Amino acid sequence: MTSPQARPQARVRAPELAGDIWLNTGGHRLTLAELRGRIVLLDFWTSGCINCLHVLDELRPLEEEFGDVLVTVGVHSPKFLHEGERSSIEAAVRRYEVRHPVVNDPKMELWSQYAVRAWPTLVVVDPEGYVVHVAAGEGHGEALRRVVADLVGKHEAKGTLRRGGSPYVPVEEQSAELRFPSKAVVTAGGRVLVADTGHHSIVEFASDGETVIRRFGSGARGAQDGPFDLASFTEPSGIALLPNEVAQRAGYHAVVADTAGHRLRGLDLNTGEVRTIAGTGQQWRDGTDTGKALDTDLTSPWDVAWWGPAGGVVVAMAGNHTLSVFDPASGDIRRFAGTTVEGLRDGDVHEAFFAQTSGLAPEGNRLWLVDAETSALRWIEPEGESFAVHTAVGVDLFSFGHADGPADQALLQHPLGLAVLPDGRIAVADTYNGAVRRYDAFTRQVATLATGFAEPQGLVLHDGELFVVESAGNRVTALDGAGRATTVAGSRTAVRRPQTVLAPGNVEFSVVFTPPPGEKLDERNGPSTRLEITASPPELLADGAGVGTDLVRRIRFAEGVTEGVLQVVAQAASCDDGGEHPACRITRQDWGVPIRFAEAGERRLSLMMAGEPAGAPAGQ
Repeated sequence: MTSPQARPQARVRAPELAGDIWLNTGGHRLTLAELRGRIVLLDFWTSGCINCLHVLDELRPLEEEFGDVLVTVGVHSPKFLHEGERSSIEAAVRRYEVRHPVVNDPKMELWSQYAVRAWPTLVVVDPEGYVVHVAAGEGHGEALRRVVADLVGKHEAKGTLRRGGSPYVPVEEQSAELRFPSKAVVTAGGRVLVADTGHHSIVEFASDGETVIRRFGSGARGAQDGPFDLASFTEPSGIALLPNEVAQRAGYHAVVADTAGHRLRGLDLNTGEVRTIAGTGQQWRDGTDTGKALDTDLTSPWDVAWWGPAGGVVVAMAGNHTLSVFDPASGDIRRFAGTTVEGLRDGDVHEAFFAQTSGLAPEGNRLWLVDAETSALRWIEPEGESFAVHTAVGVDLFSFGHADGPADQALLQHPLGLAVLPDGRIAVADTYNGAVRRYDAFTRQVATLATGFAEPQGLVLHDGELFVVESAGNRVTALDGAGRATTVAGSRTAVRRPQTVLAPGNVEFSVVFTPPPGEKLDERNGPSTRLEITASPPELLADGAGVGTDLVRRIRFAEGVTEGVLQVVAQAASCDDGGEHPACRITRQDWGVPIRFAEAGERRLSLMMAGEPAGAPAGQ
């Protein structure tokens, strides 16, 4: 058996909506009772999760197609403390152009009531107020379309479907030169290139940092190549300048990580021409990520940096927690580091774990990077025939804070950028702490340079001065007094996600996957499912770790370990049921399940990848 069948024992009534802040409703607090007759899609997300951002894009065509019967409600259940603040969630809703109601769930009460275990999770509530479908992770767009279409047909026939009317109330936008900028670089001639992410463009400033020379991008969301004023981007972020000799051969001077467009773009700073140099525009889901760059799918490239030891432009693939290397001369791209498992593990680059790498900074034979989801500062350097990954600051996926001092005790909160200072120390854009931090590789000490920034995402040196790209502040700001560091004696904070309580010893583990209406498991070429289980710490699992094809497995926890994180990666292949050339899809999800043990704990653990709920949500 590959997967337990998700057959409900009883109809599951959806818990009522609750939260402290409602956005995109004109201040009105929605209830499921007033939405009765409509199909409701709950999107459990958090603004710093790259997979959640992918889902926002996946839902746009669904919302357009079923706009008269479907109401999407974003349930923002924050992972980090900063994400739960009103200013943060308001900025995120504007930054990512969310056009449906959003409720903030700061204490994760709705998360618990709906038995959610992963960001993102999608829950479909039918017109009569019952939970009929749950899907964890991304890549469920087509499956959801089929589920919603099936519900429309059934409830229209029953007379329980209500059409028309939308609770969405748009927020008035304020105009500004920059809108949620993310990264910046300085050219050899002293001009400053800023990724104006919210305006889907790259702004070229004169050396004074204020006079606009030109803007690469029309401002429209898209992927158009051509002259700078006609070209278009989709939420661009990182920018890398090529060495002169490489730029001459390639025919462009700068590489842009066009993040939400899943592409790399080349900028010719002489002619203003923009061209696509890597990516198909389709998001990588599975299979190869090595080959001809224009034929290879990318996944949310967040930052880019030329690094000689790697032989090209290193690309932070935030979407699948890996690093790639793009060679402008050959036009090839290859995976360089990471396994796609989200986590923090050092060692050889091919075995290391990363967690949404969002900033890169080369320094000779070292490549410094920040991993947002583990709040970590790390570096890569050559070692023997390969490269090795090391961690300077960072603990795991669930520990963060604002604490200075020895690096093994210091804490960051979701950093997104960094820069190498003239004295060799590393400045970090500690985004969710609103701070710029400094790491000294010789003394292994961390200090705070300045605080009070509005979500700093990028750092750049210009004429010996450090500038901060304040994303939520819509500006680039000089860092005053960069040499006067202070020490913040903070404390450790943990992600407030509820732990799953299990019985010690043996546990029956399963992942539930049921193909949507009109699909069946694809078993034409062997097993249609895959399950990989690891743990942090590794000694948590005495038996049951590893890779297999069944979605059901008995696992045994080691004696003496009281808590940890179960790391699960599952995928399933399904195809249209019928037709000569059926369309096929891969559904894939990663979970990091925090667990602890008690004699009265459960001896079964089931994770829902996609299907109907088998019982009432927790707390019901």
